[in-house]
Amino acid sequence: MKGLAVDLNLRTAPQTPSRADTIGIRAFIVAGVGIVAWAVVGAVLRIVDALTSRDVRVLAEFAGTPAEAPIGPGGAPVTVELDRAYLFTDELPGASLVALVVAEVLFAVTVAAVVACLVLLSASTLRGRVFSRRNTRLVGTAGTVGLLGAAAVPFFRNMSANGAFARISDREFDNVIMSVDLMPYVLGAFVVAIIATAFAVGERLQRDTEGLV
Repeated sequence: MKGLAVDLNLRTAPQTPSRADTIGIRAFIVAGVGIVAWAVVGAVLRIVDALTSRDVRVLAEFAGTPAEAPIGPGGAPVTVELDRAYLFTDELPGASLVALVVAEVLFAVTVAAVVACLVLLSASTLRGRVFSRRNTRLVGTAGTVGLLGAAAVPFFRNMSANGAFARISDREFDNVIMSVDLMPYVLGAFVVAIIATAFAVGERLQRDTEGLV
């Protein structure tokens, strides 16, 4: 009976975070806004550069391609194996240029969507509400959008790089790389699922606790 009496006297009003926690959360929100601004401005600058510059700059991945680098004694050339390098071409095929623009737009949208969800979650925490159905949806949305963006952006960037290869080599250099390492995505999906599950359980426990009052 004593334990039941304690349960019946639980306070369910939201508890506001401490001053230190509030400062930390607000700093996180400000940082999030800065990250979105950086992503959007960077994407716009890259798109403008691709559409207006005389030489289009594209990041490309190589598959065991040898190259000469001046890193020997006295700047002597030494054979190295390329992993990544920037390509410069006077023009990209239409489909590749579209892919480049799509990749940059997706990058900016992904960053903005993920940060927006986390900022809304932080704002809810400032009001003393951590576990709720809305916050569970925000966590799930942020994780899903982040995973989709992490897969889609490299795919479209690879398409634009393949167009640059074709333009520079007159389609004689075959360096099409479409392999995907699934482990980071599997690990990311696992982490997102764990966090979403934790929020869902917390939401249910809080709802059950409120029902005791």
